[in-house]
Amino acid sequence: MHIPDGYLDPVTVTATYSVFALYLAVAFRRLKNLLTAEKVSLITVLAATIFAAQMLNWPLPGGTSLHFVGGALAGILLGPWLGFIAVFLVLFVQCLVFHDGGITALGANVINMAIIDVLVGYSIYKVFTSYLGKSNKSRFVGAFIGGWLGIALAGVACGVEIGLSGQFIYGLGVTVPVMGIWHTVLGLIEGLITALVIAYISARNPHLILSEGGKP
Repeated sequence: MHIPDGYLDPVTVTATYSVFALYLAVAFRRLKNLLTAEKVSLITVLAATIFAAQMLNWPLPGGTSLHFVGGALAGILLGPWLGFIAVFLVLFVQCLVFHDGGITALGANVINMAIIDVLVGYSIYKVFTSYLGKSNKSRFVGAFIGGWLGIALAGVACGVEIGLSGQFIYGLGVTVPVMGIWHTVLGLIEGLITALVIAYISARNPHLILSEGGKP
């Protein structure tokens, strides 16, 4: 899903960077009341796990690439703001050190994977556990749908960004179906992994699910 340099025109780069910068500023203001030593450790471990998962990449003709994201898992475990920071740190290091995702496209990549995927995963999980209770079933189903839909919508957003860009060879009629369909399929696996991880943690250490207030 990482967009490399050269795929986005200046207008798209400016627009995506503007949204990213605004969201980042709000997130850092929220961090003042959220960060503790335990949360920093959890962010570090989760970021390392997401980094490793994203190393598996499959090229998509007519789009960018297909890979696991982990944004929904970050949102469910850490909440929307800390989850955003965890995935943003992964994308930032990948961009600057490993050249996975372009510098000009960092804003778009952050929007797709650290904002959309994180917020969708967190919101869907929150709806299920708020209205159906924090049972094992509601947690599993909420995490599965959140993980599945989060990466699917992030893929669609990526397709829209490159499809609207005048520098990409394909238009929306190609990029959106390619990115949306393939990430919807991969989302079934990511959703299942997300649900299994949340089910395990909720059974063993429910206080680690910070989006629930760290309570069983």
